[in-house]
Amino acid sequence: MKQFRLWKSWIKLEIKRVSSFQELSQVLKRIKNFPHFKEVFIGAGSGLLVLTLMLGGLVISSPGPDSNAASDVSASPSASEAPPRTCTVTEEESNPSLGTLQAVVLNSETGEVLFDRDADIPAATASVMKSLTAAAVLASVGPDYQLSTRVMADPANPSRIALVGAGDITLSKTSAGAQSVYKGAPKLATLVAQVRAWASSNGVAQINEIILDSSFFPGSGWETSWQRVNQVDGWISEVTALQLDGDRVLPEAPTSARTGRPVTSAGEQFKLGLAELAPAATLIQGSAPSGFVEIAKVESQPMSDWIANVLVSSDNSLSEALGKIATIEAGFDATFDNLDTAYERLLEPSGLDFSGVTVRDGSGLSDLNLVSPRFMAELMRLVDSGYGDFDVIKDSLMVAGETGSLATRFQGDLSDAAGNVRAKTGYLTKVHTLNGIIEAKDGTSLTFTIYAYGAVGSDVRVAIDTLVTSFYRCGNTLSND
Repeated sequence: MKQFRLWKSWIKLEIKRVSSFQELSQVLKRIKNFPHFKEVFIGAGSGLLVLTLMLGGLVISSPGPDSNAASDVSASPSASEAPPRTCTVTEEESNPSLGTLQAVVLNSETGEVLFDRDADIPAATASVMKSLTAAAVLASVGPDYQLSTRVMADPANPSRIALVGAGDITLSKTSAGAQSVYKGAPKLATLVAQVRAWASSNGVAQINEIILDSSFFPGSGWETSWQRVNQVDGWISEVTALQLDGDRVLPEAPTSARTGRPVTSAGEQFKLGLAELAPAATLIQGSAPSGFVEIAKVESQPMSDWIANVLVSSDNSLSEALGKIATIEAGFDATFDNLDTAYERLLEPSGLDFSGVTVRDGSGLSDLNLVSPRFMAELMRLVDSGYGDFDVIKDSLMVAGETGSLATRFQGDLSDAAGNVRAKTGYLTKVHTLNGIIEAKDGTSLTFTIYAYGAVGSDVRVAIDTLVTSFYRCGNTLSND
């Protein structure tokens, strides 16, 4: 039902924006394969949907028993004429530091393409993929969803317990008062205290066996196209449903080395916390048997907090956990192979066209992800419009000259765009990307995507910022020449 409501919300939004036959045709093309088309557009006892573009305004009606009933969807009396497209960015886009450039700029309200440089060709996204992962999670579980890490016990033999992960990689081994890179994350010590209280109340003197259950994320925790050096250098952990601090050796260090054994490491820390209650307990990786009962639980922060973290810090491990959660909610096992299909199913109601899209991971770390700049700009149109719960994404995007890695960018001659650009950055070796929303100087809202790759210069980020600033200055008069 949520998917159905999202479809109706998107359709109404798109219809309100229609101001010409051409735009109407584009909207119908995007929705014609929707499986609930008839339910949305055809009322009981009515015939086919009639869409009439009349002189002086667009009227959308659905004939039925009451053919005189007025539609509740209409456009403005007449579409304003497009302004002259005289503002060119030829010099900025020709900067050799941009290497091979793919880019697009859309009028966020109308969807009109103002600027297009190979924008429909799928290419490696780098970390702007995280915006798509955030959208998939919001479409599946919403912003308030939380994950529970539990401890279960065998009622027939209370000396057997299980530590059961559900994807909360932020669960922290830090002591009371200390913070990991995931500020406000739940503490392993809280679980330990609850288990101790349970043992005391139930006369359990000793724990002999601890099952470490990470089965919520089946299959490999490592995408085959990733380079192991990224784990050593602290950019990514094995993606497991049970781990602490993103498997960091140093919980407070964003790029701390990872242990490489996240499930076992979590079990060892749990056993250490239980101290004299489990001095010789055996750690076993497996699934908690049916019949075990819950004796302790902590909950993660809501997904809105995770998304805010991901879109500013660009935490790869957290983004991968989000991707797997979305995949599960879409009805699939949380494996990398299912990301493509899961994202498409979850975001189908939005009208996004997944043709040619390849999703290999949730973070953008794989250079085998293939998504066109146009697709990402269309996603940002949804974000800018407040579709579904996507306002969470807009509020979490970095602001040029103010927050995240964009805080030190858009300086000097580019400072007029500072505060007016919200975006997600991306970087892989020889790949630099930027995707977001521009509140242009003339008041027009634009969405954009830039991919610069190949023989890029050392100042490629400045070159990207210069191009974006030119988009900001041109606004709705931006020329595609």
